[in-house]
Amino acid sequence: MSLPEIRNKIDTLDEQIIRLLNERADLVHEVGVIKKAEGAAIYAPEREEQVFRKLLGKAKALESRLPDKSIRAIYREIISASYALEKGLTIAYFGPQSTNTHQAARSRFGASVEYTAQVTIADVFDAVARGNADYGVVPIENSTEGAVNHTLDVFMESDLRICAQILMRIENHLAANVSKAEIRRLYSHPQVFGQCRNWLRANLPTVELIEVSSTPRAAELAAQEPNAGALVGAMAAEAHGLQLLERSVQDNPNNTTRFLVVGHQTSARTGEDRTSLMFSLQDKPGALFSAIEPFKRLRINMSKIESRPSKRKAWEYFFFVDIDGHTDDEALKEAIAELEQHCTFVKVLGTYPRGAAV
Repeated sequence: MSLPEIRNKIDTLDEQIIRLLNERADLVHEVGVIKKAEGAAIYAPEREEQVFRKLLGKAKALESRLPDKSIRAIYREIISASYALEKGLTIAYFGPQSTNTHQAARSRFGASVEYTAQVTIADVFDAVARGNADYGVVPIENSTEGAVNHTLDVFMESDLRICAQILMRIENHLAANVSKAEIRRLYSHPQVFGQCRNWLRANLPTVELIEVSSTPRAAELAAQEPNAGALVGAMAAEAHGLQLLERSVQDNPNNTTRFLVVGHQTSARTGEDRTSLMFSLQDKPGALFSAIEPFKRLRINMSKIESRPSKRKAWEYFFFVDIDGHTDDEALKEAIAELEQHCTFVKVLGTYPRGAAV
């Protein structure tokens, strides 16, 4: 075919795609009417995960040229537009704009919903609890630097539930409007400096490292000051007009941050789920072993355990645990029931699809 013929065929396909999207939008509207009548949540992460799995399976069967990541990105925006049709969702996130948390929220909810940046992690929870936002997105842990303790602490007092998680590969870039050799001061968030420790030692050993509250703030300062640079994500660099001098300078190429979506409801079973809970132990020898032993006996994988001071009583701790499975699974029900016998407090924080990295 000639180039004009190919372009005409593409135009015809685009017309068909628009027609089909409109048909889909009509069906989405009907779904929204039914959900509103039943008082059901608009955002259903378990349904989303089922849709993505089916789409990727169909793409594989058709030997699609599009990689899985591209298919997810395309349908993320289609689903985001659907949310806007069903109900105008508002998503609170730990800000300011252009942080990794903002990017993670966009990767989950797309561009068609409203976003509201919050100053602190506690503010995110408060916005959702008061009904000023439908859902919140907060960081919970990084594969290099570990847990985000502020998020763990807020869960102690909050009644919100985890309804989804977001696993996002984090890329930190050296950004500036001067050459690498001219940089004398480098701004970034403390956790980013930690993720790039070895690279900094090898490449910028004499540069002054200045910690700031967020990567967007680091980009802002680097854009304003002479001989300054920043370690930031691409979104923050673009927002402040910085050039990317070196890409992906984090020490671990698989550097991943896990974010949580919090709301008022948990998720239905998908078959590949995770449950998070917190508990406080009775003060007696062997209490921790006795508490978690049922999970081993019932062959339930415990992927994470983290402790935090309760802040209510000296030397009292809360334990945060991630477990494979859904709270509707009989084995997990039994394990939690046995756990309660050894604890003064047990709280299920939520059950949600494990999902894939974005």
